[in-house]
Amino acid sequence: MSSNGPDGQELLTNYIAYIPEDGVAQSRIGHLDLQKSTITPLAYPSGTPLSTLYEVIEADGAAFIPSGEPVSLSSVKLLPPISGRDVLAVGKNYSDHAKEFNASGYDASDKVDMPSHPVIFTKRATSIIASGEEIYPHPDFTQTLDYEGEIGVIIGKAGYRIEQKDAWNHVWGYTIINDVTAREKQRDHKQFYIGKSADTFCPMGPIAVPAKKLQGPLRVQTYVNGEKRQEGVTEQLIFSIPVLIETLSGGQTLQPGDVIATGTPAGVGFGLNPPTFLKPGDVVEISVTGLGKLSNRVGSPQMRNYTIDRVAAKSSIPTYNLDITSGGIGLTTLNNKKLFVKEVGSGGSPIVFIHGLGGTNEFYAPLIKVLDLASSHKLYLADLEGHGLSPTSASSVVNIESYAADVLALINKYEVQSPTIIAHSMGCYVAEYIATHNPSAVGKLVLLGPPPPALADAGRQGSHARAAAVRKGGMIAVADTIVAAATSAKTQSSNPIAVSIARLSLLSQNPEDKVSPPEMAKKLGASIAGGGRTEVLPDVAHWHIYEDVEGVAQHVKSFL
Repeated sequence: MSSNGPDGQELLTNYIAYIPEDGVAQSRIGHLDLQKSTITPLAYPSGTPLSTLYEVIEADGAAFIPSGEPVSLSSVKLLPPISGRDVLAVGKNYSDHAKEFNASGYDASDKVDMPSHPVIFTKRATSIIASGEEIYPHPDFTQTLDYEGEIGVIIGKAGYRIEQKDAWNHVWGYTIINDVTAREKQRDHKQFYIGKSADTFCPMGPIAVPAKKLQGPLRVQTYVNGEKRQEGVTEQLIFSIPVLIETLSGGQTLQPGDVIATGTPAGVGFGLNPPTFLKPGDVVEISVTGLGKLSNRVGSPQMRNYTIDRVAAKSSIPTYNLDITSGGIGLTTLNNKKLFVKEVGSGGSPIVFIHGLGGTNEFYAPLIKVLDLASSHKLYLADLEGHGLSPTSASSVVNIESYAADVLALINKYEVQSPTIIAHSMGCYVAEYIATHNPSAVGKLVLLGPPPPALADAGRQGSHARAAAVRKGGMIAVADTIVAAATSAKTQSSNPIAVSIARLSLLSQNPEDKVSPPEMAKKLGASIAGGGRTEVLPDVAHWHIYEDVEGVAQHVKSFL
């Protein structure tokens, strides 16, 4: 539903979870127009997109704003409005259903028409699916597949031992649930969990709506293949929503985002004469006042149980730097990794740039501008894994070899022939590795500040000490020291912009280099087969382009 706020603007509160058609599997929250079947993306007042209903619940009362043009419901991947936790569920909570259940032969609980206490069970989180997704029939698990249309209550405020008089203060809103059940499992196991928690047995949605937007009793209706099977209103509940909240919170803390399935009216499959269970191809549609329609088809026995794929796709290993691209928008796949790659220029002579540790491809922007390289060359710039816009996984082994493999993958993907490689600092290690192990992949090398071939023990210990300092205190713990050591005295006294940019380059990195002396660089140049050339810029230390872009440009131009 939607209503107007204090300033007269429409409040969009038919909250729907979905994945946009943008190539990135990142959930979003929008408002579903039930008449037009369109979704309006929603954001915080700051403009930050909403990702989950948990955010909506925590920010209850915030006036979320549209964030982009409406999109067709059919163009997105619909998700359950809320997921990730077991659903708290109630059995036998409408008197007519309690009677039909007791008479069915499938009731292995207290076997009375009117329960004295709420019958509580849970549906496992892995059973939750979205409206429109198919219900897996589990042909080897059940022959008594049944439906139960229910109203789901969503908790908005944490509470323990909540009294009935305070219960409504803990309710955020409502959604629709189909409590799909394997009846013989419910009977044989003498409890409900096994029969209720099979994969895909908890369709939910399509939307969630705040309770304050839905006034009066709520009506639930269930249709199977267009035939009405169930109808009930919340006033008919044996145990009211406040009683359920008091009961559930008596020994456990209810959390914001917990969902309570409040029970189903009479008219389920085993209550018909003769009993009629769901079969492949059947469509179950459940509607609730103000909540739209939850619709799911029973799939073929030959269909794959897709829950296992969803579980396998989830990872608890953190990935860093992914949010900066809104989940990976604009990234390129190289070596099965998502990395940022920029291809610019119209010239035929290719140049591949490799930045240094803690840097990004932007290090080369001043040089490209001064020499107008985009007019004369084809340029390939990338952020190494874990740098700039390129994410990295905590499980990824990152080293010179892996960086070199990624650069080679770039060269192969774009079919770059004998490029000039321009590298800086640690990037020189990467370029040297490529030139040594894959000489045919390199035309020319330009190395800016190549580090020593191997660190002495003192240098290695210093690097380890800096790494420990970064892990403890973040990049700010070492940024000033590194910038002071890696920029020249002249730069520090007369080029504050270069100092600031070098510092920002370090501070922008996720917290997870030794400057090359001129003598070492000259020795390296002399060792290159066919002859190398070494140029030393006066009053310039490690950040060559930041400190003296004109000087660097002059020598690079003459080399190219």
